[in-house]
Amino acid sequence: MIDKEVSIIGAGPSGISAALYLKRAGIPFLLFEKNIPGGKIAFTSYIDNYPGYKNRDGVELALQMQEQLAENEIEITFDSIENITKENERFLLKGNKETYLSKYILLATGTKEKRIGLQGEERFYGKGISYCALCDGALYKNKEVAVLGGGNSALEESLYLSSIVSKVYLIHRREEFRAEEELIKKVKQKENIVLYTSYQIEKLYGTKFLEGIEVVSSLKEEKEFLPISGLFVYIGFEPSFDIVSFPIETEDGYIKTDEDMETSVARFFAIGDVRKKRLRQIVTAVSDGAIAATKIGNLRNEEYKRER
Repeated sequence: MIDKEVSIIGAGPSGISAALYLKRAGIPFLLFEKNIPGGKIAFTSYIDNYPGYKNRDGVELALQMQEQLAENEIEITFDSIENITKENERFLLKGNKETYLSKYILLATGTKEKRIGLQGEERFYGKGISYCALCDGALYKNKEVAVLGGGNSALEESLYLSSIVSKVYLIHRREEFRAEEELIKKVKQKENIVLYTSYQIEKLYGTKFLEGIEVVSSLKEEKEFLPISGLFVYIGFEPSFDIVSFPIETEDGYIKTDEDMETSVARFFAIGDVRKKRLRQIVTAVSDGAIAATKIGNLRNEEYKRER
């Protein structure tokens, strides 16, 4: 068993920010990541709202964050934490490779993509259905694809795909998009992006691979078959904290915290997209990590004074 004072679960922007602050404070910690450092920004094709960052490429920003960790001699522990329980005044973390013990937890597990809920969705995952255009877009070069969703992510990835595929069917269940006006304007200017507003997907077709979808209009009460090779789903996210095996206060499905990012469980912090807040962006995630790490430093100082 590995015993470390603080465990940060998730090396996205919030987890990386927390790690940098803890390192500067000289607080021992482990930074866990089960996939790729950078979180969702590593799968984002375009970033234009993070101050001081001009490259606008999500992969590049993720790499820069990883390089900053290395420059500060911060190692990433590549292990998937599967369960967190309380052991008296400490937390027990069970990973795929090892078991860990910590006094403080910083949960930065983010969100996971919502599923459509149609028959065949899991069967076609990786065989026509994707939740990441940056990851899989190149597989559909010069082919026809569809994007499902009406928010910023759906429109951003439609624009990205339009430079690779022959045609993008952008399907949204409402008449109006929820995305920013600038994105809506850009999408409408693209000749190979076809808008299907007030439409929903009713059925998936294919044998081994996805071969098409059936969409239905809520306005005209008619159905249409779209012969596509790929379907990219962007209909929202839900918080990912099922690894927590003890009661914790939530609000609207997200973990509730105070202004210092501490949850209803003492010394257990939630940062980034997994916690209840109004805005989920890179800039707010970075802020969350810095605030939580600073609070842990303050708690340690208070405990040290009491012990003296």
